[in-house]
Amino acid sequence: MMGVRILALLLCLLGGGMLFKSFWIEAKAWLAEGLIETAWQHTLAGEGPTAPWPWADTWPVARLESPRLGITRLVLNGDSGAAMAFGPGWTEHTTLPGEEGRSFISGHRDTHFRFLKDLLIGDELKVQRADGKIVVFRVAESQIVDQQQGWHISLEGPQELLLVTCYPFDAVMPGGPMRYIVRAEKTVESGGPHIPYPEDI
Repeated sequence: MMGVRILALLLCLLGGGMLFKSFWIEAKAWLAEGLIETAWQHTLAGEGPTAPWPWADTWPVARLESPRLGITRLVLNGDSGAAMAFGPGWTEHTTLPGEEGRSFISGHRDTHFRFLKDLLIGDELKVQRADGKIVVFRVAESQIVDQQQGWHISLEGPQELLLVTCYPFDAVMPGGPMRYIVRAEKTVESGGPHIPYPEDI
């Protein structure tokens, strides 16, 4: 009987630990979103790139919105694993989102860029730049590519967004060579109001 009780206690402790870890991850994500939003507001106020917390090696560079889906994401500087844990990341050797040329933005298929699978040809995407201006894009195409086949897209060309995530979206194991790419072309630019930040993300 004593062995059964000890086993039951260990299982309870293990379950409690897993539950705490889950809550802790959610709490960190919620806190990080608030800090990143605050850093973005400082950037829009003209204070320059602002790290969301003192030891952060990334900062928000743009805000991306899908009006039809009601999705808004703050885009972070760099596409390292550390940056992409908190949001989609801009590939630094490409054009900044909303500026001339092609801009690459990557995100995880099971979190920040899961919505890519729901985008349709013709959907509008809005990018708010660090100066507050909003650039409007329209989804032109989506494609699935194999990195092992050496796919390449020139950085030179018209003003476009290239949103990249892993594929397939429902893969059990992370990683793999397949990528899902959404290409959106610029339509108009305006100095309109800031894109609101939805309460549900």
